[in-house]
Amino acid sequence: MIRVSSPHLQHDTTTLPTRRTADEAALVRLQQEHGRALFGFLVGLTYGDRQRAEDLAQETLVRAWQHPEALETDHDSMRPWLFTVARRLAIDARRARLSRPNEISDEALEVITPAVADTAERSAVTLDVREALKGLRAEHRAVLVQVYFRGLSVTEAAEVLGIPPGTVKSRTYYALRILRQALPGYVAFSPSGD
Repeated sequence: MIRVSSPHLQHDTTTLPTRRTADEAALVRLQQEHGRALFGFLVGLTYGDRQRAEDLAQETLVRAWQHPEALETDHDSMRPWLFTVARRLAIDARRARLSRPNEISDEALEVITPAVADTAERSAVTLDVREALKGLRAEHRAVLVQVYFRGLSVTEAAEVLGIPPGTVKSRTYYALRILRQALPGYVAFSPSGD
């Protein structure tokens, strides 16, 4: 016994609890008898994911190693116990996967469009464009509203405004030219024509 700070407190270091595990020969027999069936069972539970099934089969055998009392039963077969443990491990693994966000591959990240700049910057641009639009003549502003803000094609804008498509194109061209001068540094987009 070892004395610790107080004469009334004593600590025995000779009796530390040890965990009992199954012997290697029993695990080898278990693997030989039930390994193939266990793996096949887990492939079905994992929807054909052989790697995950292999991992779960190994984890099941680890559980058998950690719980030798399960191997010391008078049952004819250990298969029901193994399948129960395997099924529970598969369910736990699936729940754990579903509770985490999906992982995204590098290829998917390359396809995703970048996020829009912060809203303050976007609001400032909107205010600048509105102010510049006030400087346009009414007919130029009407064409831009139809083509850019309502998303109409040149033909559709021509029908709404009651003017020929060529006039819509011409007014759009001149309106954008005026806006480029009023908004230096901004890129203008060309209208979609028919």
